[in-house]
Amino acid sequence: MLTNAEIMQTVDMLDHQKLDIRTITMGISLRDCADPDPKRCAEKIYDKICRQAEHLVPTGCAIEAELGIPIVNKRISVTPIALVAESCRCNSYVPFAIAMDKAAAQCGVNFIGGFSALIHKGMTHGDEILLNSIPEALAVTNAVCSSVNVATTRAGINMNAVRRMGQIIKEAAALTADRDGLGCAKLVVFANAVEDNPFMAGAFHGVGEPECEINVGVSGPGVVHHALQAVKGKPFDEVAETIKRTAFRITRIGQLVAQEAARRLGVPYGIVDLSLAPTPAVGDSVARILEEMGLETCGTHGTTAALALLNDAVKKGGVMASGHVGGLSGAFIPVSEDEGMIAAARCGTLTLDKLEAMTCVCSVGLDMIAVPGDTSAETISAIIADEAAIGMVNNKTTAVRIIPAPGKVVGDEVEFGGLLGSAPIMPVHQPSAADFIARGGRIPAPLHSLRN
Repeated sequence: MLTNAEIMQTVDMLDHQKLDIRTITMGISLRDCADPDPKRCAEKIYDKICRQAEHLVPTGCAIEAELGIPIVNKRISVTPIALVAESCRCNSYVPFAIAMDKAAAQCGVNFIGGFSALIHKGMTHGDEILLNSIPEALAVTNAVCSSVNVATTRAGINMNAVRRMGQIIKEAAALTADRDGLGCAKLVVFANAVEDNPFMAGAFHGVGEPECEINVGVSGPGVVHHALQAVKGKPFDEVAETIKRTAFRITRIGQLVAQEAARRLGVPYGIVDLSLAPTPAVGDSVARILEEMGLETCGTHGTTAALALLNDAVKKGGVMASGHVGGLSGAFIPVSEDEGMIAAARCGTLTLDKLEAMTCVCSVGLDMIAVPGDTSAETISAIIADEAAIGMVNNKTTAVRIIPAPGKVVGDEVEFGGLLGSAPIMPVHQPSAADFIARGGRIPAPLHSLRN
């Protein structure tokens, strides 16, 4: 039974420390929507999404009102469209993205993920069509998000896919140049992508998931930051324990919302993703948590160690609170979505190289990073390859969401608004990696992948 003190702690987290449920995401299988007729396939996709998610937003709003727990986003993830559309006789999958977008608007969600392909070992004809369709699909839709998995620990890195993704990112930026390359903010390149991630832009409903389910992503950087203020100057053992206890309370709230939403919607409860997902709002920053541990500015020496402690403690606290922890679960470091990261990047302390080092110990990877618009496709591919190598060797999920902002140079900034925030243009290394990327082929899986 909860004590009065615990109840008041939770109320304080909600009222004053920016605790919220970042997203309720409904995963929907579209495997039964495959049809040789592209028009009929698109109609099936639209109809099924609308049918399954019809009550998602009203249910989320009702739970929010009754429990007093802010639920910021209601979202949908679907089966990777490359799998669903492959039986169609067509040369573009853009109509399926449009069907997804119309369904998202009808259901009232802010994002829908799953315009995706899994190509870590090679590409089918349908995968190639989807990849070619990504730039236009992201340019002509509002809510559709895309992701591509190019590497796994078991398969290695598909360098042909890595090379192509650099080109696709440049094409997506060009088609949304009037919006600072916004299309790229809705595109994630993964290594070791997970099937139950509720967060965008990388969410998709994996083939091992049920017909429909509810996954919830919680968030509480402000709560953790506030908790650490009580242990100023204390040893790291106490810091870790404080974060674990805080993550436990945050996760319990997420599980309560997930179970209630699943019950009301009549679908299974999937997982709680306990990632600390920041926002551009002051007081909701992962960078400020790291600085609270004693760093003058996020990105200075010691940042990677501090982030490793934070990520580990969050996971340990979360798994004690719920038997259904999944997704990515840890700490996100999206530059444009974290006011502390933005400040550190502006002053030059937080660099692309330092962010890459931090991705070795955090939940995802190089996220929402804006680079000069003239950055070559080969350089972007090389950045993806580096990040995929970290994920492959360390048997963890890594990702790249990078925006080569058209017409922008170092010293400029891009403004996306809302949760996507704003970001200074960060420099990239000028020496070329073009010959490296041109080799193609596959970087073999590491020896420790052979576990059978």
